[in-house]
Amino acid sequence: MSVPGPAVSVVISTLNRPDALDRCLTALAAGALRPNEIVVVDQSDDTRSADVATRHPSADMAVAYVRDTARGLGASQNAGFARASHDIVAVIDDDCVADARWLSTIASTMECRPELDGVTGRVLPLEPQGDRTFAVSSRISTVRREFGGRALPWEVGSGNNFALRRAAFSRAGACDVRLGPGSPAQGGVDMDLFHRLLRAGSRILYEPDAIVYHERQTRGERRARRSMYGRGMGTAIALWHRSGDDSARSVLAAWVALRLRQMRLASARGDWRDIADELTMLASTMTGLVHGWRLPR
Repeated sequence: MSVPGPAVSVVISTLNRPDALDRCLTALAAGALRPNEIVVVDQSDDTRSADVATRHPSADMAVAYVRDTARGLGASQNAGFARASHDIVAVIDDDCVADARWLSTIASTMECRPELDGVTGRVLPLEPQGDRTFAVSSRISTVRREFGGRALPWEVGSGNNFALRRAAFSRAGACDVRLGPGSPAQGGVDMDLFHRLLRAGSRILYEPDAIVYHERQTRGERRARRSMYGRGMGTAIALWHRSGDDSARSVLAAWVALRLRQMRLASARGDWRDIADELTMLASTMTGLVHGWRLPR
């Protein structure tokens, strides 16, 4: 049920996943705090997701449907923030399920900590289904941390579980549409946004009680995601370097060191598939660097 507190808009980007969208909206409606508004930005090829979105509005939960003819997560999230009516905007992916206390945790944190510009949280895997047994994009730390300045963007949070004040989003320059799923860069839109928010002076809290559950994937889908993450990260770093960001090289060094450290851990446990995944991510990072350097300004 809705309770007094700061008004919150929730933005969901969706592409050809009507069943997942239905599950996501159902979970939000059942939460301890219902969103004051949900903005569904739809880039699908048919009307099935639109049909799902129109079934969910209620007396205390408005659902705004936005048909977006562009492609790419960056463009979709920009459209969602532009349509959102409230100062606090929470973002969740269509293949995620919000914990019952997800939104109430975000709202109370932002209300009690007005100096914060954003909140991120844990991402835990949903139950396996068939051959979809591999967790992706998980973030399991239970340690509450506050980030600012020159923090590394992948330490801050994940793009399928974050909330921002609209003013901070605008101050950072919104999402870069050259990045993210649906763009030639394939990924990196969330890491780029977090990086630019921090460089613009934002303070972001990782709050482990703000939990969403993410759909598992097949082994092949997980491998494809690793390639996307690497290419997106490389593209973002190249764009930062081209813009004169003097931290780009140190972020690249930290990213490569992280991948090598993960490779050593996989080697110690004899997990050759994870070693192959890390090599894939390193190789795609290099292709992303080249792609980012060649992109038009």
